[in-house]
Amino acid sequence: MWLSSIVAGLKFNQLQGSLQVEVSSIAFDSREVTKGSIFVAIAGFETDGHHYIRQAIERGAVAVVLEKEAEVKDGVAVLMVQDSRDALAQISAAFYGDPTADMNLTGITGTNGKTSITFMIQSILEQDGRSVGLIGTMGSMIKGNALQTRNTTPESLHLQRLFLQMRDEGVDDCVMEVSSHALSLKRTAYCRFRTGIFTNLTPDHLELHQSMESYFEAKSQLFEMTSEANIINADDKYGQVLLRRLGSRTAKLISYGIHNASDVYATQIRTLEGGTTFMAHTPAGEISIRIHFPGMIYVYNALAAIAFGVSRGISLTAIQQGMDQLAGIRGRLETVYEDNDNKVIVDFAHTEDGLEQVLATIRSFSDARIILVFGVYGAEGMHGERKRRAMGKIAGTYADLSVVTSDNPKHQNPARIIHEIVRGVKQAGGMHHSFVDRKEAIHFALDQCQKGDVVLIAGKGHETTQIIGSTALPFNEREIVQEFMSSRYEAEAELMKSVD
Repeated sequence: MWLSSIVAGLKFNQLQGSLQVEVSSIAFDSREVTKGSIFVAIAGFETDGHHYIRQAIERGAVAVVLEKEAEVKDGVAVLMVQDSRDALAQISAAFYGDPTADMNLTGITGTNGKTSITFMIQSILEQDGRSVGLIGTMGSMIKGNALQTRNTTPESLHLQRLFLQMRDEGVDDCVMEVSSHALSLKRTAYCRFRTGIFTNLTPDHLELHQSMESYFEAKSQLFEMTSEANIINADDKYGQVLLRRLGSRTAKLISYGIHNASDVYATQIRTLEGGTTFMAHTPAGEISIRIHFPGMIYVYNALAAIAFGVSRGISLTAIQQGMDQLAGIRGRLETVYEDNDNKVIVDFAHTEDGLEQVLATIRSFSDARIILVFGVYGAEGMHGERKRRAMGKIAGTYADLSVVTSDNPKHQNPARIIHEIVRGVKQAGGMHHSFVDRKEAIHFALDQCQKGDVVLIAGKGHETTQIIGSTALPFNEREIVQEFMSSRYEAEAELMKSVD
């Protein structure tokens, strides 16, 4: 593909070289440059791509896109742009043939609930006979086949390449989680979203956004990019702001909720240990819904998925069957061990609101003790410290015993993180123990189990690694629990034999 075609819609100043060169690939990491590449120099948080332009040219780059002046070898095309991240997104969409123009792309944003909603929508669409692609926290899927992706929302180059793969494999609908990072860093720029869904907004990622207002503005960008419908949680205060703000847009506006007046709402809600039932009221009619997840947060998630189905004209029967067919989601209130005496649940809850919701849900169906194992990821600064204390306070309020440990400490001091969490637990008057080693913490919690207790291991959910420093180490909580419980019962069985 000619460089002139790829940059046809891009605003740039041509500093040197010719646009009449053939391009074989695009890269923003100099290590991924091959002969015939465009190298896009991006000033990142940890390193600056402008420092690696020479290496990119040595590896075969025929063009460089940059936003800061740099010395570049003669004969290489050099394009100066205002924003390299935006330019990367634009030329990536052009290079891969604008694949989202040929599918129904739905973006879901908010602090909590994104993953659950993507899987609920996938189930509804499949009941309607559609082929579906997913992109999100748990990786990507094309027609049920899993792919690994590094971020909740991949970088724009990788995202457009993934969209092309989906289009080539006949995907009708792509449902993707859209993080605030992705919106702020232009990863989703030039994606053609038909539908946007807003879940809620609670404190998270404030080390990047610095304030809830900035966090909200980052999230709200999605709803200026949609062409057909915006689906908004009317019970969230930031959802109310969006509903007022988006009223004049041509995209259809659909609200959902329980307490405030909404287009799609729930009544007759019954939460049980194995799931929840309710009556969903929609513009297309009423329908009884059963989901295999307990708790109000999943009622909201289900309402968002139902609103999506109605907006797309999917029959109420297909919506009902889709919701019933989804038996569970890995790492979301997932029971990883259960016997006559104990239950062990793993959940991804890693924010204040998420942790409170899951603890309140367990409390709603269990009168026994809740033993909580959790940590908080290693965000730096004032906002990270505030989050740790707040989550400690929630743990101390709802759990009977908090076992405070590491999450993904990364380059932070795990002992310091734990100390800050424990201050919150103590403030709420909660009982606690602490262990830097997360596996040791899990073993301790399981060893403390008495008949009827529920152990909740929160924060990592579906993840199978723990990030310490820059290294992702294998760490599968399901396996850790099952190995421990198996060993414990083998030891008990041996003891009973010796007594006999």
